Amino acid sequence: MCTSIYQVALDGTHILGRTMDWHTLGAAPLFIPRQYRWHSVYDNAAYTNKYAIVGGGGPHDDEIDVSDGINEHGLSVQKLTFTNGSVFARYADDDKISLAPFEFPLYLLGHFKSIAEIEAHIAEFEMMDGESARQNFGRPELHFVASDATGRVVAIETSHQPMRIVDNPLGILTNAYNFERQLEQLNDYVTFTPAFLAGKVAPNTPRVTTGNFSGKKVPSGSYTPSARFIRAAYYKEKADQPRDEADAVISEWHLLNSVTVPKLTEYQRNYSIYRAATVTESLTYYFEPYNRLGLVKLQLTEAMLTWQEPRFYGAFDELLTNSLN
Repeated sequence: MCTSIYQVALDGTHILGRTMDWHTLGAAPLFIPRQYRWHSVYDNAAYTNKYAIVGGGGPHDDEIDVSDGINEHGLSVQKLTFTNGSVFARYADDDKISLAPFEFPLYLLGHFKSIAEIEAHIAEFEMMDGESARQNFGRPELHFVASDATGRVVAIETSHQPMRIVDNPLGILTNAYNFERQLEQLNDYVTFTPAFLAGKVAPNTPRVTTGNFSGKKVPSGSYTPSARFIRAAYYKEKADQPRDEADAVISEWHLLNSVTVPKLTEYQRNYSIYRAATVTESLTYYFEPYNRLGLVKLQLTEAMLTWQEPRFYGAFDELLTNSLN
């Protein structure tokens, strides 16, 4: 599951938020320094990151599993589960960088400054299943969202080898593997602009629909990938454009409310174990686990660029209230 929502504020602030839908909370705010060295669980290959990162995740063998985060150059990456669409390699190509799918955000954030850099190197990567791995990690079906300081936001789809980068000015992604089909379904709920239909939306365009919802359907309240995709896009396109970072965070959380899955353990295991967002300009990571009902904030500061060890901040997964007596 999971839903990703991207917004641009009036002052140029870029925010990339998401729900993380799973059955256990295994992530918390963290910091990863420059020159962090790690080993892939696929083949024990060693990699050394160039850039510092803040985000959400946790230790995993000889590496750190990053679910979402932002690096010192404002590149943000998220991983989302993917439904029956991934094409993984079983045996490694010696000419490529072979990674477990969940390692990809750590590599991207540690090595690239922008989506353009990722695009230039995307053919060098292959996502592996665990069948021939040093330790079998199964088949974690994932795809990815990335945004950067230019205002560009993309989906990185694992339904192809090499992976496919799809510009996504709508700024919404869920779990279904056929992104184009989801856009077609959205036609019943919104009216896209001519620029969007022509594939010519400029970066930093806050809306890609005309604002005319007359005669259109109203989204359902279900939590399927398609329903969440439609609901997130529908309300994002209707919502006021935020003014600045504070307003963008507030707006993001209210939009995420529309796709946040409550605990429904009698019917399904997964729920929104946390919500998180990155802000490009301030290099800030916002995090809210399910039980807290309040945000924590971690900003990548200039002083942190000199730190040499990773830091893990804890999950903060307890109810937070301000007592009035």
